[in-house]
Amino acid sequence: MKKKIFASILAVAMTLSLAACGAKQEAPAATPSAPAASAPAAAPSTGATEYLSLGTGGVTGTYYPLGGALANLLTNNVAGYNCTAESTGGAVENAWLLARGEIDLGFVDASTVYQAQNSQGDFSDGGAASIKGVMSIYNEIVQLVSCDPSITSIADLAGKKVAVGSAGSGTEVMARTLLGLYGMDYDDIEEDFLGFGDASTGLKDKTLDAAIIWAGAPTSGLMELGAQNDFYMIDIPADKMAELKASQPFCVEATMDSSVYSGMKNTATTIGVPATICAREDLSEELVYNFLKATFDNLQTVAESHTQGANLSLETCLMGLESAELHPGAVKFYTEKGVL
Repeated sequence: MKKKIFASILAVAMTLSLAACGAKQEAPAATPSAPAASAPAAAPSTGATEYLSLGTGGVTGTYYPLGGALANLLTNNVAGYNCTAESTGGAVENAWLLARGEIDLGFVDASTVYQAQNSQGDFSDGGAASIKGVMSIYNEIVQLVSCDPSITSIADLAGKKVAVGSAGSGTEVMARTLLGLYGMDYDDIEEDFLGFGDASTGLKDKTLDAAIIWAGAPTSGLMELGAQNDFYMIDIPADKMAELKASQPFCVEATMDSSVYSGMKNTATTIGVPATICAREDLSEELVYNFLKATFDNLQTVAESHTQGANLSLETCLMGLESAELHPGAVKFYTEKGVL
């Protein structure tokens, strides 16, 4: 009997000890993937914390710091959620990750949104048609750059060594689209799958003849290039622009010159495509609504995270997404704000 009583007391003591240890454990805090301006104090949390992932792009690009700021705003203002910005391969990879439920929110340019939702291009199997638009932030400019003044047209890239963006990125998809306007593909050039920083370095070191850089302008790599080298931007003529916009209605014309880059020695017409945030289809309507509310209540925080963040506004939040299917949480938010 004494042994049974002792065993019972010991079991109770162990249970209380384990409970005490458990009470001291805390859920791991989110590790921001990019520096972001300070945000309001965290909203009180109730219940278990759900961990979310926001897909960005390369660590030297615009998506990364903006994504860090947006993830922090969600964490600090939407009770019960902890969001981390993750570096990824960019827009195309983010679309697939969203479709597979491997991330919850992500940067996807309007071109990729259109192709994914309409089962075109890399998404012809319909596997990413479920992704939903949330908001547009700024225009990304397609910048076809060379330090060789004899390269004035996409057709002149034949036989040249060209940086076409990271493999699987939105830039790389756009590179193939632009080559296609001239009946060209990778068989006609020496493609090199380089990100923006490496592409700018390649132009500077003359290991590349040209580079396609699709990012907000001015882009830091091209500013650094222009500080020591003259460069030229390839013009997209009106007939090719019309052909492109017929199949990709989200494109807008953009003029680039020395007012943008002091090292640029010509004036060129090119295209801009909005950078957007998308969500996986089954993300909570309430969560997306509250994420947008937190974002638009703290626009200064977004603007401080990167210069392109200052372009976010209710007036431009759906540019490039006019024909896209929006997430129900976004529809609710924009309807209340009078945007829809």
